[in-house]
Amino acid sequence: MNSTAVAANKLAEKTPTEKTGAHTDEAAELIAGARERIDSLDDRIIGLVQERMAVSAVIQEARVTSGGRRVNLSREMEILGQYRDALGKPGTSLAMTLLELCRGRV
Repeated sequence: MNSTAVAANKLAEKTPTEKTGAHTDEAAELIAGARERIDSLDDRIIGLVQERMAVSAVIQEARVTSGGRRVNLSREMEILGQYRDALGKPGTSLAMTLLELCRGRV
């Protein structure tokens, strides 16, 4: 059995309170449910990021084939501002990561 399987077996053997770090069964149930919701949200976010990357590639292709530059810095600044305004300083970092993921996919 490989180390990943061993770790999975050990996790499966733990009680709900051990898995969540909660001190009561009620809290463990709440945490487990909330983690399922977070996992679902993460799956949707990943899908949206992949969709954004595909749309960005279409835009870049159109811009480059028309003789323009691959990246439009003024547009990127708008996006950075939008994320910063909505989420504060960490929003700027998130926007930069998204922009980096979406560049150069032509």
